[in-house]
Amino acid sequence: MDGFLLSRTDRTLRTSGSRDRYDTVDAAVDALAAGRVPLVVGALPFDPDDPAALTAPETAEHTVGPWTPDSVPALPAARITEEVPTPADHLVRVAALVSRLRSGELGKVVAARSVLVEAEAPVRPWPLLARLVARDPGGNGFGVDLSPAGADHTGRALVGSSPELLLERTGREVRCFPLAGTAPRHRDAAADRAEGEHLLASAKNLAEHAFVTDRIREVLDPLCETLTVPDRPQLIGTPQVWHLATPVHGLLRDPAPTALELARALHPTPAVCGTPLQGALDAIRATEEPRGFYGGAAGWCDADGDGVWAVAIRCAEISADGLRLRAWAGGGIVAGSDPEAELAETTAKLGTLLGALDIAG
Repeated sequence: MDGFLLSRTDRTLRTSGSRDRYDTVDAAVDALAAGRVPLVVGALPFDPDDPAALTAPETAEHTVGPWTPDSVPALPAARITEEVPTPADHLVRVAALVSRLRSGELGKVVAARSVLVEAEAPVRPWPLLARLVARDPGGNGFGVDLSPAGADHTGRALVGSSPELLLERTGREVRCFPLAGTAPRHRDAAADRAEGEHLLASAKNLAEHAFVTDRIREVLDPLCETLTVPDRPQLIGTPQVWHLATPVHGLLRDPAPTALELARALHPTPAVCGTPLQGALDAIRATEEPRGFYGGAAGWCDADGDGVWAVAIRCAEISADGLRLRAWAGGGIVAGSDPEAELAETTAKLGTLLGALDIAG
């Protein structure tokens, strides 16, 4: 895969080529600060100890509005060949986590599962991304070359459409739009509306969401002159699910951290990991298969420190030959979680990727 793309409602950034590559945030931050490169794009992994996939591109173009390719090509037939863990094993994992949470050992842990999709012919990143953006132009559609992360990632790509903004920095202004708390959408309008209203009133989901906003406040407050975090979330929808979301706005102190430094400081949030952070991360490492770049962040940062980073969810990693894709979905587990409901939530979230591939979830 050559290049990077981040499609948003207000503008799209697309790049090509590579003048340099970085597998650590520090190396990329240093290159920007020294003026050696004007822009860095790419992805951060879920696990902060894993290598990043960051590129200083040769060319970059900003355009107004979401990405509108000339055509949206058909994709080859594909099918799910593996689920990790199996649905039954995911129920067991969630039940075990609920027991630990009820003991007070942890506040929240995000449990994820993945599906392996095999295609009859290569699935190329750009046509898949075009399908995702066409299905939800209001999302954060992203395509990232993962080759900078090392030999194991050469030729691999990360493609997705995320509803969640980790952060946007413009000058001294910083915005976040965290999501936590999910419910499925329904075709019947009345049932759909009732589902959303139930989510907005759910004590369990409101508590889960508060873990996320509290963590963002904890990280950003020392860095900001002013910080606004609303007391209650609002309801937003994607084609597949409802979410609880909170718009966060801050004015950074001078000198302000760059967008890439802010991404490192905020990631992973309790929305994709849990709380307390280290305890949740340890639990995930001990009970799950490696997540790779799922639950990480995809975005860009320029030499002025401005940039945008989206949470890397509703995404898949595509093999170098394009014949295999692994897509993930997760859900925040708290003491009041029901394993069956949590499994259903991951199935609904997987619908973003599987639907673009015309695969029933």
